[in-house]
Amino acid sequence: MITLPTPDPLLNDALLERIRDRAAGYDRDNAFFTEDLDDLAAVGYLRALVPLEFGGLGLSLQQVSREQIRLAGAAPATALAVNMHLVWTGVAKALHDRGDTALSFLLHEAGRGEIFGFGVSEPGNDLVLFGSRTEAAPQPDGGYRYTGTKIFTSLSPAWTKLGTMGLDTTSPDAPQIIWGFIDRSEAGVSQKDDWDTLGMRASQSQSTVLTGAYARPDRVFRKLPPGPNADPLIFGIFATFEILLASVYTGIGKRALELGIEAASRRTSMKNDGRPLSQDPDIRWRIADAAMAMDGIYPQIDALAHDVDTLTDHGSQWFPQLAGLKHRATENARYVVDQALRVSGGSSYFAGSELGRLYRDVLAGIFHPSDAESAHATVASAWLGPLD
Repeated sequence: MITLPTPDPLLNDALLERIRDRAAGYDRDNAFFTEDLDDLAAVGYLRALVPLEFGGLGLSLQQVSREQIRLAGAAPATALAVNMHLVWTGVAKALHDRGDTALSFLLHEAGRGEIFGFGVSEPGNDLVLFGSRTEAAPQPDGGYRYTGTKIFTSLSPAWTKLGTMGLDTTSPDAPQIIWGFIDRSEAGVSQKDDWDTLGMRASQSQSTVLTGAYARPDRVFRKLPPGPNADPLIFGIFATFEILLASVYTGIGKRALELGIEAASRRTSMKNDGRPLSQDPDIRWRIADAAMAMDGIYPQIDALAHDVDTLTDHGSQWFPQLAGLKHRATENARYVVDQALRVSGGSSYFAGSELGRLYRDVLAGIFHPSDAESAHATVASAWLGPLD
């Protein structure tokens, strides 16, 4: 097995503590993480996955997934929103590593400081990457105009370029899903002020309304038939999205375990002569169970990220492995947070509790693709074959 270098973390402890200190305020005020984003940009984090020749830091997906675990432990909503920019740079890197230059322009622009939004999810579209309710209307110059609504558009206040897709139903080779990038300055791009959620509040993942928003011909980078296919773009999106998403939720679980351990050591029991709860067999069992759950997820994320970096070919097994990783990581994190809450007691139920905020944030993992039903269907097909 190839061993990737493990340099000092890009995000140092002092930076992470500053980010952690701001997280509660962003959550309370339902405010965007402007100061966090400035700090992350200043250390080059938004260029982490961009190869050196494009002005980036040249980190691997494996290295960035480890950084995302640490960032999410400090501020889950910040990590989740930054993920969407990292996904696009990771997709562009994955294509570049495999000899596909379709997104080289993105790597150049990311190296110059552009921030990318991920405008894919749509209300009522459970086909996700394989279909669209958004219209992509071809223009005489080869560009496209997009009309539709995109939901969960993280980084809404900050992105400068939106990667999106829509369905062309009028061209001679229609239907085709058209992938392109839209500049924020284009007419026909607006945001809804609709992000008032249970958790992940600082991500400000507002809905984006496209009304004839224009993607230039040189920013239209893929045309694919609707439905599942093996195009490298689909692999790149799926692999990078699922691995980095799993990393964020694993970071939440890691932090919850730390808080549970602190609570067990701090809290005492009158029933046991004032001894700390860390000496209670039931509490010890909960902490041990949570720790074992966390131990099992780190190597899986590391291994799959490593395999993307080293161009390992898992063939048809890639998609079930990635869907299974996302499902396991998000459910695992929910379980660990729940165990930590039970150890910590009623104080975690109060507004302002970090653990209570993690409980709200971790629930968002239910809604990201692949959801539980889709993941199980993908894995079942891999092992049992397709449904008749």
